[in-house]
Amino acid sequence: MDAPTRIHELRRLLRYHEERYYVYDAPEISDAEFDTLMRELMRLETAHPDLVDADSPTQRVGGQPAQGFPTVAHLEPMLSLENAYSADELREFHARLCRALTLPETSALPYVAELKIDGLSIALTYQDGRLVRGVTRGDSVLGEDVTPNVRTLRAIPLRLSGTVPSLMEVRGEVYFPRAEFQRVNEAREAAGDPVFANPRNAAAGTLRTLDSAAVSKRGLRAYLYQVVLPPEVEPVAQTHADTLDQLRTWGLPVESHRRLCPDMDAVVAFCEEWRDARHALSFETDGVVIKLNDLAARATVGATAKCPRWAVAFKFPAEQARTRLLTIAVNVGRTGAVTPYAVLEPVRLGGTTVQMATLHNEQEIARRDIREGDLVLVEKGGDIIPKVLGPVIEARPAGSVPWVMPRVCPSCDAPLTKPEEEVVWRCENVSCPARIRRGLQHFAGRRAMNIEGLGEALVNQLVTQDLVHSFADVYRLTAQTLAGLERMGGKSAANLVAEIDKSRSAELWRVLHGVGIRHVGEGVAKALGRAFGSMRTLRAASVEQIEAVPDVGTVVARSVRAFLDDPRNQIVLDQMATLGVRMEDAHGGDADTLRVLTGKTFVITGTLATMTREQAAERIETLGGKVSSSVSKKTTYVVAGTEAGSKLDKAQALGVPVLTEEQFQALIMAGSTP
Repeated sequence: MDAPTRIHELRRLLRYHEERYYVYDAPEISDAEFDTLMRELMRLETAHPDLVDADSPTQRVGGQPAQGFPTVAHLEPMLSLENAYSADELREFHARLCRALTLPETSALPYVAELKIDGLSIALTYQDGRLVRGVTRGDSVLGEDVTPNVRTLRAIPLRLSGTVPSLMEVRGEVYFPRAEFQRVNEAREAAGDPVFANPRNAAAGTLRTLDSAAVSKRGLRAYLYQVVLPPEVEPVAQTHADTLDQLRTWGLPVESHRRLCPDMDAVVAFCEEWRDARHALSFETDGVVIKLNDLAARATVGATAKCPRWAVAFKFPAEQARTRLLTIAVNVGRTGAVTPYAVLEPVRLGGTTVQMATLHNEQEIARRDIREGDLVLVEKGGDIIPKVLGPVIEARPAGSVPWVMPRVCPSCDAPLTKPEEEVVWRCENVSCPARIRRGLQHFAGRRAMNIEGLGEALVNQLVTQDLVHSFADVYRLTAQTLAGLERMGGKSAANLVAEIDKSRSAELWRVLHGVGIRHVGEGVAKALGRAFGSMRTLRAASVEQIEAVPDVGTVVARSVRAFLDDPRNQIVLDQMATLGVRMEDAHGGDADTLRVLTGKTFVITGTLATMTREQAAERIETLGGKVSSSVSKKTTYVVAGTEAGSKLDKAQALGVPVLTEEQFQALIMAGSTP
């Protein structure tokens, strides 16, 4: 097959499999097979640059950060929706429609009920079936052109299937799946960055970032639900239900739980059904959107300047409660970030007793005028941390005064600092007891130095009794010293010393992750370990050399360089090396050797004789592979130890290759040979 023909075939295959994955949720090939097709296409396009097409799946990869977003006019205004909060309000909406259509209010009108996606509204312009523009809602008339970022989202096709209008605007929501939102927040927390308050804010912040390469790594998805056409173009369907089916036929993702309801009673039942069931979804939803199904009837009732008259958003009741804010305290994180939180009188909310709630930062407290002693409204939505919405002003105690952020650390009395461009105050004292406590807990954690037995209670004792002032001091602890601590007998002390000794030979990435470099989570630490192979090489690297490592950007590179340039950190790293902590890996910097399992996904089940499952997972990741907790058609191999259960059965049913422990050992040994 000649190059043009093969390129055309590869593009067709990749588009097909993207559609099976994102539109139909029914993948037919594994991630590894998809990546193999993508790499082949990239090689051919590199060899034949004259054949590169803007619609090619290879063109999704983000480029250099943009300098700003231009504004673009929508084909027609992106109107908002009126809200309804009860069944009575939904029935009043129905009565208004009947009056506008000169029908009896008891008439049955068909509606489509759709789950309201808690994300960022987007308008996609397709010309002759090709994606040419992605624009945010903006002020409803003008939005920001975020096309480079939209093109990185694999859920959004660059070219549509079948016969499509020559020009149309498709509207929908870009959203964060719950699992991706949790993953991103965990990475931000590990890197010392403020976490996102909710998936909607995270989606909006991500899509409006100027770095499309960063957007491509966030895992955003999209659902589409509306077609807007120029006035002279014939409608693609006569009903909204048929429009949604047509969108799916073109290869666009459409949320699957929608329902065609014959009347308003069925709509109310749908809303009640999803009031609690929504918590089991893979995405956040805060309500149901109800739309008149007949498009001709929609045109008859029209719209106001702000809202269409033919649609309404039913909002699920928020889980809220009132309670007394006893005090505003501040928390010192392991990177020195100092954040305020509310200490509350205990209150039942969303099935749990809430005693603390987030206040985000000093600016939010001032904006909402939240004060100690206030009666406050607390909300808990879905899996989100409880938050204080604001005070009940009429119940405010006499003599109340605005809260002021402390200017010294509550743990060590060191002055707090806040750069002008940031909202977070920080304690810069690396010997701060609060920083040391949290830092040591992180340092000893399973995803860092993995020192079993060095938990929160023991860390508190070690810091309180001045036995540990830095990570290096951990390696000076003796069984005799530890045995004198509360709830630490001789055997427990000896076991902990053995764990500490074992951690001296930890991989370099664990050291880099454990010492708490700002912005360096587990993934970045592994990338740095693979690239440089030794602490000595990394300490000698320039910002540009660090930034050149995959998954490491400018901000991270500067943060790493600043950490390594700090004399206090240099002393700690030197002391750790002197005390026997290994500061290099066996495969120092040989990236090609280390990435031989790239594109392969493994599932480990049962008990392995020669290593723990965690050790096997680490070895796979070191060689560039991925480890999943569940078996699917995308799984490359299942590694089966003794007493393997349902995962082995599912692998055999799906035809996924199964490796014995011996076969797995042979695979990773072959992979690690230069």
